[in-house]
Amino acid sequence: MEPDDAEPRAATPKPRNLDAMGIDELEAYIAELQAEVERARAAIAAKQGQKAAAEKLFGS
Repeated sequence: MEPDDAEPRAATPKPRNLDAMGIDELEAYIAELQAEVERARAAIAAKQGQKAAAEKLFGS
């Protein structure tokens, strides 16, 4: 079992209705999504670092 398997999964959010959003709202939404992507990439990098450290320590 992978360590990530033990973590609870968040429900997938429903897509927003883009037709109802104005240009400024859409641009703000894009900025929000980009920030979330960067947060996810940082989490991946941290987990990769932890994995590499564990492999170095335990010789896997």
